[in-house]
Amino acid sequence: MPKMSNLYVEVDDEALSEAASILGTKTKKDTVNAALLEVAKRRRRLKALEALTAMAERGDFEILKDKANYRR
Repeated sequence: MPKMSNLYVEVDDEALSEAASILGTKTKKDTVNAALLEVAKRRRRLKALEALTAMAERGDFEILKDKANYRR
């Protein structure tokens, strides 16, 4: 189980409600944790996309244009 911190924060009730609806969470705690995790995952996906874009710009995927190069 991940380490959990106790903290008190005031949050926008409308934003919290909308996030809960989007994330499918029931409690405030679950909504905040799911939102934090989603932000972290989004950043990781963005970094992966940037890496793939750089690979494509270098031509790393050109070999895939000709199936004879990678299929037996």
